[in-house]
Amino acid sequence: MKSALLHNRDGLRTFVVVLSTGDEAIEALTSFAAEHRLGASQFTAIGAFSRAVVAFFDWNTKHYREIPIDAQVEVLSMLGDVTIDDAAPKVHAHTVLGAADASTRGGHLVSGLVRPTLEVVLTELPRHLHRRWDP
Repeated sequence: MKSALLHNRDGLRTFVVVLSTGDEAIEALTSFAAEHRLGASQFTAIGAFSRAVVAFFDWNTKHYREIPIDAQVEVLSMLGDVTIDDAAPKVHAHTVLGAADASTRGGHLVSGLVRPTLEVVLTELPRHLHRRWDP
């Protein structure tokens, strides 16, 4: 993982984070967020995964239904935020993935194994957000 601070003014910071082959996207972003003490942050990303797991929230059961994708896919869009949950950063991401036949799959990103790269632009806002569980 490589990163650079692009902007830092009045509590607003913008970073570029570039993940490499073999990095797991959610783990890497969580680690980056902890290292840089990120709170209320938003990010967008594009790149590719060698495999991924997305999920759909089933309102009736109140659980995520995981959907594994065991193929090379393009990350057509990845949007998310970083908040604080029990004093630790919490990454929440949604993604749309493109397959070789131009079909798409998407949902809540549980995990994504980067291959060859994932380019993330992340902006931290001056005021942090704290996540709390809502039954």
